[in-house]
Amino acid sequence: MKADMEELYRSMARIRFCEEALANLWQRGIISGEMHLGVGEEAVAAGVVAHLEDGDALALDHRSTPPLVARGVDLVPLFLEMIGDERGLCRGWGGHMHLFSREHLACSSGIVGSSAPLGAGFALAAQYLAPGKVAVSFFGEGAANQGMLLESLNLAVAWRLPQVFVCKDNRWAITTRSRSVTGGDLLRRARSFGMPACRVDGTRVEAVWEAAGKAVRRARAGRSPSFLLASCPRREGHFLGDPLLRVYREPLKQTLEIGPPLVRSLLSRPLQAFALRPLYMGIIGKTLTVLGIEKFLLEPDPLCRAARLVPDDVRRRIDQEAREEVERAVSAAMERGKRHA
Repeated sequence: MKADMEELYRSMARIRFCEEALANLWQRGIISGEMHLGVGEEAVAAGVVAHLEDGDALALDHRSTPPLVARGVDLVPLFLEMIGDERGLCRGWGGHMHLFSREHLACSSGIVGSSAPLGAGFALAAQYLAPGKVAVSFFGEGAANQGMLLESLNLAVAWRLPQVFVCKDNRWAITTRSRSVTGGDLLRRARSFGMPACRVDGTRVEAVWEAAGKAVRRARAGRSPSFLLASCPRREGHFLGDPLLRVYREPLKQTLEIGPPLVRSLLSRPLQAFALRPLYMGIIGKTLTVLGIEKFLLEPDPLCRAARLVPDDVRRRIDQEAREEVERAVSAAMERGKRHA
């Protein structure tokens, strides 16, 4: 069976336009707190969720909007939740990081790595109560060193749980290069527990769809859990307004803001440590340089890649329909919010 690129692209477009709408609401001050978007993760969410059926479960991290949108969660209560309305998905208490949909057996948490044991719980319940159903856990590579995630990998194999672990690898754990705090290779680590593991280009939805299909079918058959390592960009950094990305998007303003403090720290007392300070400045400069090259030169846009696999007229129609759907949902959420206020 071949991937239905039209439906996969539709799912990705809906996700992207929802994320852009959330960014707009946040920038206008309508959504408070931090905002962690999954822009760049659309292919991973769409390619994996396309294989799920009614009764399958989703355990998500703090970037939960893309899989929830792909799963078919109603957009209006989703937006209402983001603005803190009591008619939102979680009565306004969850925000964007702690979302739950009983209908879709989907939940998310801001606790790093918690999606693995949550998914193991879903999978264990499916094993006893709903054979043939599966659970999928999404998390970033920065969470792969958490103890509860490693324990979940172990139990998933020991108990042959119908679980798929999906690791979204953008090479950054907030502002730290992941490889600088990770020993060994994540694929070899997962295989050492006795489960199949594969690397996939997370910017190519057709590749994700194929790899996820094999993993989900294996879980449904009760053969073993699987581990997918999907490389994918995070185009907005760790959160909206990421300070590292602001250096590139507002170079003059950021130079004036952070330049003087950096110079003062370079020249501050005690002078005994002066010899090390240029080294630290070099590390900061290298981090910014690597980030800029990756974000603005090397990282492909998964939505653009998927668009090339769909006829132009179909792509334009899907874009228009998806934009209009998101705009209607935002308008309905804002109107309901005003009436309630």
